[in-house]
Amino acid sequence: MSAPAPIQMVDLKTQYERMQEEVDQAVLDVIRSGAFINGPAVKDFQAGLESFLRCAHVIPCANGTDALQIALMALGLKPGDEVIVPAFTYVASAEVIALLGLSPVMVDVDPFTFNVTAEIIEPAITERTRAIIPVHLFGQSCDMEPIRQLARRHDIYIVEDNAQAIGAEYTFTDGSVGRTGTLGDIGCTSFYPSKNLGAYGDGGAINTDSDDLAANLRRVANHGQNRRYYHDVVGVNSRLDSVQAAILNCKLPHLDAYNRRRQEAAAVYDERLAGIDGLLTPARLPASTHVYHQYTLRVSGGRRDALQEHLQQAGIPSMVYYPVPLYDQAAFRGTAANKIDFLPVTDQLCKEVISLPMHSELDTETLAYICDSTRQFFAG
Repeated sequence: MSAPAPIQMVDLKTQYERMQEEVDQAVLDVIRSGAFINGPAVKDFQAGLESFLRCAHVIPCANGTDALQIALMALGLKPGDEVIVPAFTYVASAEVIALLGLSPVMVDVDPFTFNVTAEIIEPAITERTRAIIPVHLFGQSCDMEPIRQLARRHDIYIVEDNAQAIGAEYTFTDGSVGRTGTLGDIGCTSFYPSKNLGAYGDGGAINTDSDDLAANLRRVANHGQNRRYYHDVVGVNSRLDSVQAAILNCKLPHLDAYNRRRQEAAAVYDERLAGIDGLLTPARLPASTHVYHQYTLRVSGGRRDALQEHLQQAGIPSMVYYPVPLYDQAAFRGTAANKIDFLPVTDQLCKEVISLPMHSELDTETLAYICDSTRQFFAG
């Protein structure tokens, strides 16, 4: 059994080749226009993303981490205010909390969906809690209806980290449907190249349905000013440049199709990896679609690293998202901001998870080879 060569975790090259003429022309148009900052391409992308997300306001910015920071700044939180965040996620979600002098309160996650739940969040709420950051990890929504109810009862904000789930939809018990990122007060996303909607450099966006929050977000992102040279608050300088916006304008109309291709690949993985003792395929929240930013397995019995080595020898890349709990990172360990010493599910997941190649360009031959190689490991 020989590997289809080469296998990529994310195949941006083939995706580009499918739309090369359109992307090249869009980039050239920006260069010829000279409108590199806040040009027409940025305004077009803002309008397009508002339509896609079905939300009132999108504020493009420089990257996903900036999006989270600007969101918290726009809420007017004060040093010492607490923000609840999952411990099993990328560092940016907690990093911005600490950066602003706020206190990250790290909580555990559900062992099957990898997401926080209202039941997990509620015991962590104190009189100092001002916000929750639910991270829609790996491509599906947190169970947002109970989280929204919880936030209303305690009068706290919801800032969604939607960097990995753009395009996923959540269905409420009344039958209404919303896109992830529009289910709280503010949504934040990233257009890092490997994301489901990826630029060819850094990029991000913030969205909200609140006119007041949108005004605050725009002001914070633009040096704290509403009109030039009049700075009402301390802000930041965070912009999506026109070249990246032009590329995203080309890709946004294809995002639902990209996500469907990921879902088709995930269905193949599910079928061909079913029934393997010691291997757990991704769980789905019934209320949410899943857009598979990652296809993440759990490997029990302490065999995760051995499986990764086996796949590497077979020419199959894989990644561990994430190998260290946030509370055990040197940046947070033992600090007053972090009150957590150990969370059992997060600790277990960090030892068991492994993500297989997942992108919109996976073909049947490659998927079969990856699955056959994985089964071979467990059969040995």
